[in-house]
Amino acid sequence: MRTPTHTRKRHFVPFALITSATLLLTACGSGSGDSADAVGAAAQADKVPTTDVVSGVRKDEAAAELLPAGTTGLTAAISVNGTPPGTTYLDDGKTLTGQDVDFTKAVAKVLGIRLKVEQASFEAILPALGSGKYDFGASNFGVTDERRKNIDFVTYINDGQGFATRRDSRLPKVTDLRQLCGLNVATGAGTTFEATLEENEKVCADAGKKAYHVQTYAESSAIWSSLQQGRSDIVMYTINGLRYAVTHQPGLRFLNEYHRLDVGFAFKKGTKLAPAFRAAVNRLIADGTYEKILKKWGTTGSAISESQVSPPEPRN
Repeated sequence: MRTPTHTRKRHFVPFALITSATLLLTACGSGSGDSADAVGAAAQADKVPTTDVVSGVRKDEAAAELLPAGTTGLTAAISVNGTPPGTTYLDDGKTLTGQDVDFTKAVAKVLGIRLKVEQASFEAILPALGSGKYDFGASNFGVTDERRKNIDFVTYINDGQGFATRRDSRLPKVTDLRQLCGLNVATGAGTTFEATLEENEKVCADAGKKAYHVQTYAESSAIWSSLQQGRSDIVMYTINGLRYAVTHQPGLRFLNEYHRLDVGFAFKKGTKLAPAFRAAVNRLIADGTYEKILKKWGTTGSAISESQVSPPEPRN
């Protein structure tokens, strides 16, 4: 489900700028409060981790039996954003890698199905599920009550919303969006962050303050360029992505977590695939593959103990 942008201006930057910024971001960190855990294995040598944690996964007959009859292959839509643990490319320029990729491949192996991965823009995936263009999406989709009206989810990690800024900024932790009044806030297009900011944009007017300005970008690398170059004052983004960015880009500072969210595979409403995917994730948790994937990407603070189907959004 695409979040409406109303009068929001979509920002794009030249390819060279995107490329240079992407080189600064080669992996992502943890959703926990421990900075050491936030770096994790993915931070070693500032390189995208290449440890194979999927090839050893075996088919689980009990999980596979939960698939709809005749299901032998599925098509997954994944957004490539250039910033792990989100999906990016290996050095060959064609092999996709990232936390979502590993989980997608691992679940497919548990279920014993052929997997076809197609690239799509983040904001285009959820609307396309209803049409049957893709069988499911895997791009760090937060499970919100609004999305649950039209999309079914099977959870596999817990991440959420947070804030970061430049190290020289005097901004404190953001516990109330009124603290953003008068600021330029950079975030991703079609995300829960954009939706949260839009839904609460009147708080500044109600407080008699100048409104904050939401700057939405299609590329995560462009978000960080905007902050580094002073076009934005603050970034609202995934907790995992923020923690890695501040560790590996000079002059940035993580402010705080704002709202925790479960993250899940996304399906059209009423899908019959959910029970099988839930069983597959739980199998990965039980056999230790789940922990290996999280350690690879430095996101052990995002671990869940059990997969769920479309859980309600937490109130925090």
